[in-house]
Amino acid sequence: MIELDAVAVRALRLEPSPTLSIAEKARRLQAQGHKIVKLDIGEPDFDTPSFIVEAAIEALKSGATHYTSSRGIPELRHAISEFYGRVLNVDVDPERELIVTPGSKFALYSAIQIIVDEGDEVIILTPAWPTYKSCVKLAGGRIIEVPCMSSGRLDEELLKESITSRTKLLIVNSPNNPTGEVLPPSDLKILVDLAQDHDFFIISDEVYRFIVYDEVKPYTMLSFPEIRDKLVVVDGFSKTWAMTGWRLGFAVAPSELIRYMNMMQQNATTCPTSFVQYAAIKALSEPLDSIKYMIDEYNRRRLYIVNELNSVDGIKCNLPKGAFYVFPDISGLSIDSEQFAEKLLTKAHVCVLPGISFGLGGEHHIRISYATSMMMLKEGVSRIKSFIENELKKT
Repeated sequence: MIELDAVAVRALRLEPSPTLSIAEKARRLQAQGHKIVKLDIGEPDFDTPSFIVEAAIEALKSGATHYTSSRGIPELRHAISEFYGRVLNVDVDPERELIVTPGSKFALYSAIQIIVDEGDEVIILTPAWPTYKSCVKLAGGRIIEVPCMSSGRLDEELLKESITSRTKLLIVNSPNNPTGEVLPPSDLKILVDLAQDHDFFIISDEVYRFIVYDEVKPYTMLSFPEIRDKLVVVDGFSKTWAMTGWRLGFAVAPSELIRYMNMMQQNATTCPTSFVQYAAIKALSEPLDSIKYMIDEYNRRRLYIVNELNSVDGIKCNLPKGAFYVFPDISGLSIDSEQFAEKLLTKAHVCVLPGISFGLGGEHHIRISYATSMMMLKEGVSRIKSFIENELKKT
């Protein structure tokens, strides 16, 4: 067994993923024969559209099984550039401002490693995906959490108070995991102005951009040309096109950052998977109407789960504007989020995530993913109601 003093200090900064840890507990219960209702992992339950699968098969048959350019094949980079111009009305230079990565998580990781030095302060708008913290800790950065993602509006004054001379980076995720909230362009403009005034970078995680509801329109921070020299947009194919297992993401960033991210990728992973890149070209070439059936079904589930949760005494749940999560407030049940999630899993065999895992503003909430079947949602809600009535309220 390796002694702790033999491990690099940066490795000791790492913590297990809270989302994957609770999933492992659920797997152990399943192995014991229990039927677990899994409302934890944010993974589309749809199959990848057949036209994308067929494109991958054709690429394999055509011999796309070799190394590619470390930045991604030129055809895909140009397809991404064309897509951003056609759908989002922004210009992206495919030769200088784009890198394709093996999953959007690696785009995020490499960008943070390139930007953040030991002791730099990184503002994270929370509640937020725990991976942001892990990446910053590994880079030696100091995390400053600003809890403003639960209301769907930015707390400008609180954010201003958090900025110091050591602020190097701000990370924002909208549509947001775990809350489903979407910051309006006017709030994003506040972030842009602050970044310009105080000279820090912004990483905008936009992987849920096209999963929005009601009157909300897909938006990108690339629409603010004045911040392009300090902006990294992280994007990918996992959520929009139900391609989680394909592991393909990308980043749009200033050319100098892309150059360093490319060197990191060369040394860490060489390149993204070749035939997957050709499948991604096909995904981008089809109209977004081709995935509308997924959004429509998410919306049906969204309305159902919010209505059902709000009928439970002690739970309050906002209607999310994007992504496929709800983040109900359970403060009326007089139990913290970790205890609730643990007891719900062991007693009712329903797997959700404790809100505290997502940072400040997350306590007294749980995250439920409705990227699952309506049948599973109905069973989960039924068990949650029964658990609260029979386990919590009787104690």
